[in-house]
Amino acid sequence: MSRFTALLAAVVILAQSPVGHGANWTEGVQYARITPPQQTTVGTGKVEVMEVFSYGCPACNAFQPVMELLRHALPPSAQFVYLPAAFNAAEDWPMFQRAYLAAQALGVADKAHQAMFDAVWKTGELATFTPGTNRIKDPLPSIADAARFYARVTGINPQQFVAMANSFSIDGKIRAADAQIAAMHVGETPTLIVNGKYRVIRSELKGNEELIDLVRYLVAKEGGT
Repeated sequence: MSRFTALLAAVVILAQSPVGHGANWTEGVQYARITPPQQTTVGTGKVEVMEVFSYGCPACNAFQPVMELLRHALPPSAQFVYLPAAFNAAEDWPMFQRAYLAAQALGVADKAHQAMFDAVWKTGELATFTPGTNRIKDPLPSIADAARFYARVTGINPQQFVAMANSFSIDGKIRAADAQIAAMHVGETPTLIVNGKYRVIRSELKGNEELIDLVRYLVAKEGGT
């Protein structure tokens, strides 16, 4: 049995058990309250679980299996959303932010989410580093490169994608994303936000099982079932 399979089995057992570890979690230690709370984008009766991320972030790529474990562990009322950050211009994060928001506006972001990580970190199609080195590529992948990727994976017209990515609408979404990330005091990726109210402090957690348990607790705290 692989380590991931074993952890998944443990998470399935955890998901079937009541949320009873609230006493382990202290506001201001393992999670922080966001003031003022941020508006969520999910429907009535849903609890938003947000990942602030970047496709250019190696830690975010490594975190994707944990996100899959969370999907198995959380109740049906929890709904995942993603907010792209642009912290690291030297490694193309602003381009990836723009590309994600364009893909989201065109309705293809979810379909290509894992494939985009793979294109950066596995196949090298959109890699930001020269293979086998720590040297940043010159030039870095462009929006046109991302458009070709999305065309291949989702069938979206690449010209339509580039036009959307360079539109005033996406410029506005970028400003809004940057402002929201600042308002939530997010300084690193990946960061999890529950229902616009609570920021998970991963550095205070001992491992993935604790992280999953804490997110379950916060979702339940917001009425998630």
